[in-house]
Amino acid sequence: MNALNEFRQVAILGALRGCRLFSGLAAHDLNNIAAISVLKTLANGDYLFRQGDPAHGFYIVQKGSINVHRANAAGKEQIIHIFRAGESLAEAALATDTGYPADARAVESSVVLLVQKPGFMSLLRRQPELALKILASMAIHLRVVVGQLEDMMLKDFETRLVNWFVTRCPDRQSTKPATIHLPMSKSLLAAELGTGSETLSRTLQKFRQQNLLKVNGKIVTVLNPAELSRVLEQRLSC
Repeated sequence: MNALNEFRQVAILGALRGCRLFSGLAAHDLNNIAAISVLKTLANGDYLFRQGDPAHGFYIVQKGSINVHRANAAGKEQIIHIFRAGESLAEAALATDTGYPADARAVESSVVLLVQKPGFMSLLRRQPELALKILASMAIHLRVVVGQLEDMMLKDFETRLVNWFVTRCPDRQSTKPATIHLPMSKSLLAAELGTGSETLSRTLQKFRQQNLLKVNGKIVTVLNPAELSRVLEQRLSC
């Protein structure tokens, strides 16, 4: 094995070990999966796949972020989830021949690992326990989508944003400040919550003026989680 191939093999095994889907697998199992996997590099804005494209397998994010989305009835992009390092996506492609069910685009320079469908299906037939891990991963993704649908049903954007911060406080009943590091740009957060960047900026400014939040770049401090929780309860009861 030459130096380049050896480097790629190390990178592939590193991505597999870092993926929760394959946690606990023995080294020989990881080697078998590595043998049917391919690294892909994406620049910011590059599409990994588009809705309806033939499914070649599922992906693991090694580095960067992948925005999975669909267009709503108005033609507006609706984010389903943003996948980051260690997360797997498009496992549903293993169970269907209809192609990928959504679009996936890199939102920063990214490296992903394609676990190719034919080889992995053959592996599943030999090791059925891997199928249980795939099902568990798909169940987690479903809970994420259901949670997002519940958030979108909240009556207005301000309520959705308050809920977003409250659910990310380690202790929502604490009176001590809680620091939240935004895992995405503010424009992506706005899109995920179903609004535009300007609306998000105005709302954050309003919450700052109400002494609910302190914002410094991608670091948001919830000054009093218990107070913000009360604000959420009041909004939901109106």
